[in-house]
Amino acid sequence: MSQLLERARYLLSAHNARQLPADEGAEVAFAGRSNAGKSSALNALTRQNALARVSKTPGRTQQLVFFQVTPDAHLVDLPGYGYAKVPYELQAHWQAFIDNYFRTREALKGLVVVMDIRHPLKDYDRQMLTYAVQRGLPAHALLTKADKLGRGQQAQTLQKVRKELADAFGDSVSVQTFSGESKQGVDEARAVIGGWLGLNPPADGTRA
Repeated sequence: MSQLLERARYLLSAHNARQLPADEGAEVAFAGRSNAGKSSALNALTRQNALARVSKTPGRTQQLVFFQVTPDAHLVDLPGYGYAKVPYELQAHWQAFIDNYFRTREALKGLVVVMDIRHPLKDYDRQMLTYAVQRGLPAHALLTKADKLGRGQQAQTLQKVRKELADAFGDSVSVQTFSGESKQGVDEARAVIGGWLGLNPPADGTRA
């Protein structure tokens, strides 16, 4: 069940391909611009307070961080983008590493792109969604910090983003509103991720 996400524990951090765990089982990757609320989203989805570090200095995630849910299911926190004060050479390394990860990783089953609902679909968000769609992977957009807007503004932004995603990617990308603070949309997102990881029970209620 998607409740198994609560078992997520830190496994390892990889700075290059040699450090990646075995390419087997199922993985769901999380991407987002720095300060989009990715760490808070991961913590809310796993119902843990400090699984992913929430930093006052955005952009501290400088490696692929793997969290083990079960021996065959993992969450992967991708490096944030935007505010990280790092040399160009290191940024270029991350770009090549992530590009190779998306092109070759067989265990990768889906991508969650975290966007601040007040600033959705920036260039980086579109780039990451394109990675997934080109690989034939499903993607799911979380419009985070929804609690910062009223319900009417949330609905308006959701409708606009959904149309832009459909125009750009067809039905390959789904989208929802989300708030790690108020827990809005947590169950919906957990169901999507649990499905990709093979954690959800069959529709008839029997166990696989």
